[in-house]
Order: sequence, then structure tokens, then C-alpha cells
Amino acid sequence: MNEAYFSAAFVQSADALPRCPESIKEVAFAGRSNAGKSSAINTITRQKKLARTSKTPGRTQLLNYFAVGNDKRFIVDLPGYGFAEVSKAKKKAWQAAMQQYLTRREPLVGVVLVMDIRRPLTDSDWQMIEIQQQGDAGLHVLLTKGDKLARGPRIQTVHKVQETLAEAGVEATIQDFSSLKAQGVSDAHAILDAWLFGSKLDL
Repeated sequence: MNEAYFSAAFVQSADALPRCPESIKEVAFAGRSNAGKSSAINTITRQKKLARTSKTPGRTQLLNYFAVGNDKRFIVDLPGYGFAEVSKAKKKAWQAAMQQYLTRREPLVGVVLVMDIRRPLTDSDWQMIEIQQQGDAGLHVLLTKGDKLARGPRIQTVHKVQETLAEAGVEATIQDFSSLKAQGVSDAHAILDAWLFGSKLDL
């Protein structure tokens, strides 16, 4: 397990691509509002308050950069999508900023798409996948809240999502995850290591 993530620190927020920091490599975390994205980032970094969590959908409104190490490698927390208690104008602005970021940001090497394992592949998730597929970054699906399902249904859901993505021609790695029980952290680290540090991926 790479301890570099445990010292991750907030660097800055950006509301548009030109205001993103200089970067060597970065991995973005995307997900529907309240899918558990911020909690997943906090669990992966072993920091309770690194990424802001809230029961109010749409709390994350900017591209939030967290440095991993001191050589300009970053985890980026993207604005949540789908239902959010914000104006249509703000939502439209977020979507435009995300599309520009995911398709034009050169240092972006991977996207971790966070979904609630009980409600995977919503229409909003597919819209995000369509945008991600337009860029060059890899895709990893993190099915959160795995503690809400028994082992059998959890495994079945992982396989079903994998099959559905494959049928759609989407290449992705996939795993279940639980922030509450800190399950799946090693697998998430392996993905981040491969993308950010060039480590061999062996899941």
C-alpha cells in the first residue's frame, strides 16, 4: 500500500481548465452526487476531512486538487453530477467545465468513476462515460457502499457492471469498495499507482 496517498494535501480549486495547476500526472474522481466520491477519497488517503463530504447533493462545485507527493502529481475531486440542489445555470456551467477538463486536460491519465453499488450505471453515469471515452484517460469503476450488500449480490453486481460495459465497448477496470469498512483500498491504490507512478497493475 502506497503511503504517499496518506500525506495528500489540498492545493487549490479551479473553476475552469486554464486555472488548473501545473501537473505531471493526475487522476480525477467523478461521480453522481451522493455516490460516496468524497468519502472514497478520504478513505483512500486515510484522511477524514481531505475531501468535503455532505448530505446535500452538489456540495463539490469546483475541481479540487490534492497533491500526492511533492512532484506535481494530483488526485482531483470533480463536481458531482446528476441530481443537485443548484440552479440550472450552475449545473450547466459545471457540465461544460467537466467536459472540457475530461477531454482536453493533457496530464489527466485516469478517471475513477464512483457509483453507488445499489444503483450503478444510471443515465447520468452513462453520460459521464460518454464524455470520458472522448478523451485518452483510462477508466476505473469504483462501486461504493459495498457494505450495503451481502457478498453474493455484491459480486454479482460487479460482474454485471463489467459485462454491461464490455458489451458497450467500454474498456475499464472495476471493483467494489466500502468507505465505512475501508474495503477495497489496496485495489484502489494499485490503480492509482499504475496511473500516477507507472507501477505494474496486478489486480
